[in-house]
Amino acid sequence: MATAKARRDLNTRKPAINTLVSSQSSPPIPEVQGWGRAYKGALGPLIDLSQAVPGYPPHADLLAALAQAAGNPALAGYGPIEGEDVLREALAGEMRRLYGAPVEAANIHITAGCNQAFFATAITLAGQGDRIAMTNPCYFNHETTLAMLGIGVDYVDLDPEGGFLPDPADIDRVLSRGAKAFAAVSPNNPTGAVYPADLLAELLDVCRKRGAWLILDETYRDFLPAGSEQPHRLFDEANWGDNLVQLYSFSKSFCIPGHRLGAITASPALVEQVAKVMDNLQICAPRPPQIAVAPALSSLDEWREGNRLEIMARTAALKDAMTQLPGWKLRSVGAYFAFVQHPFGNETSRKVAERMAREAGVLVLPGVYFGEGQDANLRFAFANADAGTIAKLPGRLASLST
Repeated sequence: MATAKARRDLNTRKPAINTLVSSQSSPPIPEVQGWGRAYKGALGPLIDLSQAVPGYPPHADLLAALAQAAGNPALAGYGPIEGEDVLREALAGEMRRLYGAPVEAANIHITAGCNQAFFATAITLAGQGDRIAMTNPCYFNHETTLAMLGIGVDYVDLDPEGGFLPDPADIDRVLSRGAKAFAAVSPNNPTGAVYPADLLAELLDVCRKRGAWLILDETYRDFLPAGSEQPHRLFDEANWGDNLVQLYSFSKSFCIPGHRLGAITASPALVEQVAKVMDNLQICAPRPPQIAVAPALSSLDEWREGNRLEIMARTAALKDAMTQLPGWKLRSVGAYFAFVQHPFGNETSRKVAERMAREAGVLVLPGVYFGEGQDANLRFAFANADAGTIAKLPGRLASLST
């Protein structure tokens, strides 16, 4: 007679994990930071250019407002699914000032960060078996989000000689095969490329022609070069909400990535649909940061402009540093990122990045994380380091063994 344990063993089956999730690679940032822990400090402190985080603290007034809001018991309960009215109104007002377009609070849905904004948008616009077009290289979290949702991806390869800018004709060909949307990021992650206003207008025209959506992630829009403060005029287009969804993040502009605050701007009809997703995903975005950030959108304008100028200074420092490194090629740079070609021939970008971490104490992300054919490149998230730290890169990278 079988023992009770044997009977349990016979009747036990190990459950399966969703292969759409298990087939994805582990998050890349922790892996790269793990390489950094092997660095012994021989060349000085670790230089972390792996993650897009502001290298300076939030404004003191914002920190005080966050503390006050966090201690308000009225904000401990659930809030409106679409976001706090005060923040929706404030963001709509800023967009009217920035874009000169009649954006209203009803066009705004607040999310817990811009990654969630993309997730909620993707699941609202496309279902399992549908396809969304993306660039190659692309932001890896957008790619894995679609994969885990069972949404296919049609890639559009970008030409580095053309500044990693998408060709509208290529987008048109992909959308003609049935993709439901084209997802763009400007300023771009990982390349830093800024999409000119005329190009964005062409992309929206192509999406309209094909009955598709343009998903435009403008997480880094507050760090554009001087003279390009108005990123585009897409919101001037009649019925823009029929084809355009814009995404935004408060994390970079206000230095609060840990508070997770993003936004979707779309037609009121689409905002209503996104709310269905949000109600199942998180119910509402964190309430204290919404209350704290709302007045800061106008009161901290001067501080935010100073941060933009600081990022421009760091951009200049990165450009100068790369000119001092024979064999390294700065392929594209802007806002928070630079896409750099390494000089180590057929060595994989992952191997190069690991050696940079272990031998030189410099953390960057391998190009292969951002798409096929990107092994010659590395992403430098240079906004996390001041100009003095960036100036140390030539000495650090010149020390790498060949």
